[in-house]
Amino acid sequence: MCEADAYMVKKEGVQLIMESVDIVEPEEKDTWKLVGIFGDQKIVRGKIIGMNLVNHKIFFEPQEH
Repeated sequence: MCEADAYMVKKEGVQLIMESVDIVEPEEKDTWKLVGIFGDQKIVRGKIIGMNLVNHKIFFEPQEH
């Protein structure tokens, strides 16, 4: 399968946001909708700072507003 896990990278460390993400869609500025393989959804506010497709990981960092 080609799904990935999404993580938020903060000064305190790396936190898992969602497992088995199948779709990442932009919603508005610095806001993303993550959709899992079973249709579960989560909205993430932040900036994509990296993707490791071999290891199936997507990294976000929070945005200051």
